[in-house]
Amino acid sequence: MYANNKYNQRQMPMGYVRVIHTVPGAPNVDVYANDKKIVSNLAYGKYTDYLSIPEGKYKISLYPAGKKDSPILSDMLTVNNDSVMTIAALGNPDDIELCSIADANETRKPDKAMIRFIHLSPNAPAVDITLPDGTVLFNNVPFAHLTNYIDVMPMNYTLQVRVAGTDNVVLTVPNVKPEANKFYSVYAIGLVGDTPALQALFVQDGR
Repeated sequence: MYANNKYNQRQMPMGYVRVIHTVPGAPNVDVYANDKKIVSNLAYGKYTDYLSIPEGKYKISLYPAGKKDSPILSDMLTVNNDSVMTIAALGNPDDIELCSIADANETRKPDKAMIRFIHLSPNAPAVDITLPDGTVLFNNVPFAHLTNYIDVMPMNYTLQVRVAGTDNVVLTVPNVKPEANKFYSVYAIGLVGDTPALQALFVQDGR
C-alpha cells in the first residue's frame, strides 16, 4: 500500500482509491500500480478499503493472484489530490475492463442519505430499481452504467431489480439501511440464470 507514513501523507497531495472485483468466473487478482502491488488476492464480489495514493498517473495492472507473468489487463489511471474513486474490474473472464468511478461526488442533502445504482452484471438487460409498491428510483440502467445519487430518508428499504419497463422482478434486496449524511452505491453483480447468481452489494462511499 502507498503512503503508510503519516509524515508523507501530510506532505504529499493524496487521492483515495478502492478496488472492487465484479467479474464472474474470473480468478482472484493482485492489483499493481506502476508495478507496485497495492492489493493482494482480491476475490470476486469483494472490495478493498480506500487506499491513500499520491497524486499522479498510474498504470494499473491486474494479475492472477500470486503470479506476475503477464497481466490480465492494464490501464491508465489519474489520481488527483483529494479525489475519491472506485476502480471496478467488470465484464467476463475473456473480456475484462477497468472502470474508474468517482465516489461521493455530489452535494449532500442535510439529514438525508445519498444512494445510487451501478449495473455490473454482464448478462443482465437494462433494469429499473424500484420499491415493492412499484415506485421507480432508477430507470432503464444498462450494463456498465451508473446513476447519479438521489437523496432518500434514512430508513430500512427493500429494493427490487426489474427488467426495464416491466414488472418482472429478477432480484429482491431486503434490509437496505442507508444512514443520514452518508453516500452509498448499490452494485448489481453476478449472472442472470447462471453461477454466480445475480446479487447486490450495498457499499458505503467516501472516506
